[in-house]
Amino acid sequence: MRLLFVGLGNLGSQIFDLFALRAKAGDQVLIAGRNLDYLRERANWTASAALQLSTSIKVATTFMDVLNIDQTAQTISSFKPDMIFSSVSLLPSASISQLPPPLFDKLVKANGGPWLPTTLAPVHKLMRAVQQTGLKTIVLNGGTPDNSHEVLQKIGLAPASGFGNIALVIPPLKKAIAEYIQRPLEQIEILFFAHAYVVQSLRRGTVGGAPFHITISVNGEDVTAQLDLPSLFSDLPLTLEHEYTQLATAASAVGLLDMLTVGTPSVMHVPGPDGLPGGYPVRMSERGLEIVLPQGFTREEAIRINQEGQRLDGVERIDDDGTVHFVERNMAILKETLGYECLSMTLAEVEERAKELHVRFLALASKS
Repeated sequence: MRLLFVGLGNLGSQIFDLFALRAKAGDQVLIAGRNLDYLRERANWTASAALQLSTSIKVATTFMDVLNIDQTAQTISSFKPDMIFSSVSLLPSASISQLPPPLFDKLVKANGGPWLPTTLAPVHKLMRAVQQTGLKTIVLNGGTPDNSHEVLQKIGLAPASGFGNIALVIPPLKKAIAEYIQRPLEQIEILFFAHAYVVQSLRRGTVGGAPFHITISVNGEDVTAQLDLPSLFSDLPLTLEHEYTQLATAASAVGLLDMLTVGTPSVMHVPGPDGLPGGYPVRMSERGLEIVLPQGFTREEAIRINQEGQRLDGVERIDDDGTVHFVERNMAILKETLGYECLSMTLAEVEERAKELHVRFLALASKS
């Protein structure tokens, strides 16, 4: 297995750690990014930790700016990865949490949609570079896949899947259900359809008024109607509200790697599979990742639910050419706080908008 990691930030480094600690003989990793000294140091520490567990992994690092399509394509062509992990953002989502409470409390109400350029810009460039190589490389993306993958699907450049987001809900929810009905975890199956907006709302114990669909089965029997979902959801902030959920996101990424390479038969939850908006349960089939639908629930209904969640997140709609239209109510918060406003954005404008958001945010943070 040849894996390329694009960047090694908080999330990417934890995915790399988990992979390295369970690497198999012959696995090779290339870590590419702009801060080569940091990448080398971080890679060496992880490789040393793996040796503590008698696991040896071959790791190399290289300079690469993902916004440079030609350079990125050359790196990919030379290494020929089987899979690429990317979670690059020009402004990490945790950045606003470092602001003073009054500013943070205001900005968090804008939700994720208006910030889309900061994650869409790097993954758009990455996918154009992959296309340029002509290689059939699987790309897994952790940068707002609930929204960005639908944009990229419009131009035939969607990654295979995202990771994290909806996947974070399943383990603590399954544990809460098992305790509620006094049954083993292994007997419980959850099929959950929801946008990342719902996941973020569940950090506060509710779905935030967004639609979702959930089917919960015990040994194949649907028990959803027997459960008190609001009560079960109210327990989730104990797990979801803290920054260390990045470890859970990393674990979901490695689990997805196993599903794609080993073909594990179990159901997983992922955001943005097949270029779709929002999150879905999937399993591996001969055609790749396949959405698992409960009886009486259609793919069209699942997409509609996720598009409604997307609007609450701040994305009004996405045109067939990839142009994104933002919800004015959400964008008004960024206009008031940052002096930034963008009600519609073509793909040609994404990088410029991402850089503007980054500059305006840094200016606000420096005054706070």
